Amino acid sequence: MSREPAVTPELAREHGLTEDEYATALKAIGRTPSFPELGVLSVMWSEHCSYKSSRVHLKRLPTKGPRVIHGPGENAGVVDIGDGWAVVFKMESHNHPSFIEPYQGAGTGVGGILRDVFTMGARPVAVMDSLRFGEPSHPRTPGLLRGVVAGIAGYGNAFGVPTVGGEVQFDAAYNGNILVNAFALGLCRSDRLFLGQAKGVGNPILYVGARTGRDGIHGATMASAEFEEGEEAERPTVQVGDPFMEKLLLEGCLEIFAAGVLEGIQDMGAAGLTSSTVEMASRAGNGVELWLDRLPRRAKHLTPYEILLSESQERMIMVARAGEEQRVLDICAKWDLDAQVVGRVTDTGRFVVRATPGYDPLSGAPWPDDPPVVVDLPVDLLTDAAPVYTRPCVEDSRLTDRYGVDATGLAFDPRSDLLELLSAPNVGSRAWIYRQYDHIVRDGTMVRPGAGDAAVVRLYCEDERGRREKLIAMSSDCNGRFCELDPRTGAAMAVAEACRNLACVGAAPIGLTDCLNFGNPQRPEIMAQFRDAIDGIADACKALGVPVVSGNVSLYNETTEQGGPRAVLPTPTIGAVGLFEKVSDVVGAGFRTAGDHVFVLGPRGDDRLGGSEWLTRRTGRVCGRPPSIDLAAEAALQSLLVRAAREGLLASAHDCAEGGLLVALAEACILGQSGAVLSLPAEYAVTPGGLFGEDPSRVVVSVTPYVLELFSRRVAEAGVPCAFLGRVGGASLSLEGVASWGLDEMREAHASALDDIVGR
Repeated sequence: MSREPAVTPELAREHGLTEDEYATALKAIGRTPSFPELGVLSVMWSEHCSYKSSRVHLKRLPTKGPRVIHGPGENAGVVDIGDGWAVVFKMESHNHPSFIEPYQGAGTGVGGILRDVFTMGARPVAVMDSLRFGEPSHPRTPGLLRGVVAGIAGYGNAFGVPTVGGEVQFDAAYNGNILVNAFALGLCRSDRLFLGQAKGVGNPILYVGARTGRDGIHGATMASAEFEEGEEAERPTVQVGDPFMEKLLLEGCLEIFAAGVLEGIQDMGAAGLTSSTVEMASRAGNGVELWLDRLPRRAKHLTPYEILLSESQERMIMVARAGEEQRVLDICAKWDLDAQVVGRVTDTGRFVVRATPGYDPLSGAPWPDDPPVVVDLPVDLLTDAAPVYTRPCVEDSRLTDRYGVDATGLAFDPRSDLLELLSAPNVGSRAWIYRQYDHIVRDGTMVRPGAGDAAVVRLYCEDERGRREKLIAMSSDCNGRFCELDPRTGAAMAVAEACRNLACVGAAPIGLTDCLNFGNPQRPEIMAQFRDAIDGIADACKALGVPVVSGNVSLYNETTEQGGPRAVLPTPTIGAVGLFEKVSDVVGAGFRTAGDHVFVLGPRGDDRLGGSEWLTRRTGRVCGRPPSIDLAAEAALQSLLVRAAREGLLASAHDCAEGGLLVALAEACILGQSGAVLSLPAEYAVTPGGLFGEDPSRVVVSVTPYVLELFSRRVAEAGVPCAFLGRVGGASLSLEGVASWGLDEMREAHASALDDIVGR
């Protein structure tokens, strides 16, 4: 076995610690740390684990509400859905691993978010994804897209959870740094939740699940640094997943939960065994002592450093009640899960690790007695006392130049432009993606991918009290182009669109999760983007009355290129969850019946083209002044949509997003397999902004004639602008005085959106 290197300031710097951070650590512990201790400090003080650059800003997010049972700080957020039941949900990123190894990176991203959910005691019932790739013509985009989608499908399908929705966007800003954000939601009894706490001094700590290997070592540190050109050296930091093992782990955990023998549980995610045990100790105000010699492992000659930092997948840490550990071990044996008592809870407030130098249990030798201490650090130093920065913020000086784009001289042909947009990878059909996902397993999916503005899932709430059914909706949204041009408004629009999509299907939002993807926080212009995006999310949440209950921050999504650093578009992805009152409230996006009246609800907007798909395709860059948003008008619109759905007044509802009003109308025709005869109201001009501007807070609805009177009354009561466009019917979308498009040509254009990418 190789000797451990001597810990020096240079080695600390290689581990991601700054000179000041290393000095702080030396002062706190009063000596030079051991090599394993340096590894522990580096991962726990990494951006990925400590949130040291973002923590001061995250405090401004609203996190409380009448339905919130657990907000940020636990493995996932928990929201009450009534009758003693709750949903548990969260969104996380797996960006860097997915760029390096798309299949495994994306698959283990799904596995990790599933564990966050079922660690809380919930059975996962749905998954979504939010994906960002480079420009379609980039040589790496096809392979990355295929690998990521296959990884998500391979893990989710094998595990047995439906992937019910999501989003994908393409932009040159993601050429060197893709984004893979995974969302999972589970169902549990609201009085049977399990928390990540190491409670009860003397209680045994158990390791459960797959054996430990060398995969993923320093994954958390890698996710806290920007990419250099070329990533082959980083491949060992990508974890390898096994969805079948995860399924066994789920069922074993659920049976252990039902046995009532646990005091706490945490999955081993970023920073593996280290972060899981340290965080559990911190939440409970206790210490832990670990015995690494007993740890199940699959690789020979693992060092304490490697064991502590390994991010091997499908592993859990449990704290059982003293005397109940054998029951846990027996249940694990039933499910073919490796399990072992590997430590105990202490009252010292310290993270203590014991390991025998050179000992390898795979050799068959018995555990040595009284192994020496290799790590002894204060828990507080690794958590609450970790560095926190208020980094400088400077507005991006390039925005002024980007705003000054004049669209008046750009080519504009409504007929050809609509077909072009329908076939654009950022607008058209995602069928190639979601057809690879099993989106109907568990028999709860009511609105399938592509059929509505949000996914709709029926929850079967069954226990000794009987069986109840609940209906929830889920949506994921963010337009990074808007956030690039105006981070605060763009982030507010992401929240608004995610909640608007819920309202379009008839659900009222009950909680949000976020996944905040940004560049290097040490660059003041990036930190300004982050600060402003947080304020935008907070603005929208307060206006719409919806809390953020969980989330994730992913920084350093940036590539070092010859021309300097290039960050991704600021992408604060929002996952929203909504609740229905009854099944009949569900509304689809497609026009349904000939003769139905078509309206556009919401304010007219200002026809700004900044950040729109139309302008980006014309100029080849993200530019222009983006739309503004009136959050009070947005709240009124969403309340109207939910009320109208509950009263059965809507035949369809589809929001105006990518591509603007005309694309929304075309998509409603395609989804409903029906044309429409329409004319623009006087206030809508036949201009690029009028037809293809992406102003928020607008929804195209269709209404059957026999409820028009009540619909009109509800619109007037809500004070929401409403413009009549025409009627559903025919085999084409006809816009008086503008153009006509056949259903077949629109459908063909829409279906071809990803052909040029996946065909290569």
